[in-house]
Amino acid sequence: MKPSSFSKKDFHKVALTSAIALGGFAASYSFAAPVSDTATTAATVVAPIAIAQAQDMEFGEFAAGDGGTVTLTTAGVLTPGGDVVVTGTTPTTTAAQFTVTGVADATFSIGITDDDLSSGANTMALATVHDLDASSQDSPATGTLTGGTQTIYVGGTLTVAADQAPGAYTGTVTATVEYN
Repeated sequence: MKPSSFSKKDFHKVALTSAIALGGFAASYSFAAPVSDTATTAATVVAPIAIAQAQDMEFGEFAAGDGGTVTLTTAGVLTPGGDVVVTGTTPTTTAAQFTVTGVADATFSIGITDDDLSSGANTMALATVHDLDASSQDSPATGTLTGGTQTIYVGGTLTVAADQAPGAYTGTVTATVEYN
């Protein structure tokens, strides 16, 4: 047999070539061009929710007598209690109404605040009740903008003191709404 003609020098040459080839192969992964992809972004701006006072609350005229209450339903029906007497045969009474508008079928929260009615230094406490149908008086915390609109009806009960001082009493009822 013939001794191998593969020398040490040849071995080092092959080893060096292999190392360079492997290094080049590895380098091709580490120096590869970056890859990317794109996602679409989107946003929808909707009409802001709005509220408008459509009708004021009016309890009409009554005499205090020895005191009691005057209750106004969300449908505008007045009922005296205790010794309070409604004067006249057809007192003008109306529940407050607010019209809410915005995105069709969106839900919204409802907040109602009220002030006591006052005439100078004299006051009568007002406790409100509200609904969305002018009949249930269930004071819902939320509503739905069916077709983009909803009416909030507000009634309440006045506490009338014995011998309540005569006068024109006024106050405010505020309805606050916000998209859920």
